[in-house]
Amino acid sequence: MRHATKIVALTSAVLLVAAGCGSKPASNSSNNPTNSGKKISACMVLDTGGVDDHSFNQSSYAGLTAAAAANPNIKVSYVASNSQNDYTPNLTAETNANCDTVIAVGGLMYQAVATIAKANPNQHYAEIDNSNQGLANVYGLQYNTAQGGFLGGYLAAAMTKTGKVATYGGLNIPPVTIYMDGFWEGVQYYNAQKHKDVKVLGWNEKNQKAGTFAASFTDLNKGKTISNAFIQQGADIIFPVAGGTGLGSGAAAAASGGKVSVIWVDTDGFVSAPQYAKYFLTSVTKGLASSVTTYANAVAGGTFPSGSYIGTLKNGGTGLAPFHNFDSVVPASTKTELAAITTGIENGTIKITSPSQPK
Repeated sequence: MRHATKIVALTSAVLLVAAGCGSKPASNSSNNPTNSGKKISACMVLDTGGVDDHSFNQSSYAGLTAAAAANPNIKVSYVASNSQNDYTPNLTAETNANCDTVIAVGGLMYQAVATIAKANPNQHYAEIDNSNQGLANVYGLQYNTAQGGFLGGYLAAAMTKTGKVATYGGLNIPPVTIYMDGFWEGVQYYNAQKHKDVKVLGWNEKNQKAGTFAASFTDLNKGKTISNAFIQQGADIIFPVAGGTGLGSGAAAAASGGKVSVIWVDTDGFVSAPQYAKYFLTSVTKGLASSVTTYANAVAGGTFPSGSYIGTLKNGGTGLAPFHNFDSVVPASTKTELAAITTGIENGTIKITSPSQPK
């Protein structure tokens, strides 16, 4: 993922910049990791989808390799999970491999991480998309992506030509639905501000048990099928929160001949999934890479961060990627409104109500 800063007021010549990899999570280390003589091993356990999922696995490991590229004392490795049944064996294997820290990618590993961390109190762990669960040897990396999703929803509502936009998830879990909540809220905010009635297909924050889900983060065909169903219902902008499954939305947009566009998730899709780049209006980013890099640097510097980090618009943990090919299409007035909304979310004058927001 690219480095970025928080969204600022823009002219028509300047892109909205993704906050996804901007400000870094604070650590209590004052050491310069590149000057540390100690060699450390940072091991990552990936969720399903593989290291090249164009989404959270890929971005997380990119953060680890970035730390290693800058500091030759950091040795990195990963092991992939083919299913949830692999979580415990993979975490156990990495724990037994004398890793200085074991980083678990994905909130679905929370129970496995808690169990193994309790059994190995002298081993350090970090988990992406979950808190530290009150454990001294676990560092939680969480992201309030409802904030970035809110901006994406507002943008979608402003840009739709049909008055219908859509979102779907890989699984009905908080790290997924938090994005969908934000997207839904952003559309409602647009409707209230503009006295419009843009519809959201696939999700309603008020009914957390319903919604459209692919039951997979790897099934591109399922993503295409869901997207085509949305298109048949009139949606012309789709926001998949489903990892590699979401590539099916890119395929559906391509088949539409440009009538449908996609808002990507986690990474800047224009960069991470270039085969569908021209269909990506923008991406709602999550600062996975930068936060993992910062964590690895802290470990290399001799300090293991404690507690939990929460990524927000204000600290660069979430945001919107540039509009790239759509930059000349998005009105200057909409860009100005997005900058104002960003400020409103940051200072609390715009309240986000997603129940999945990290505390």
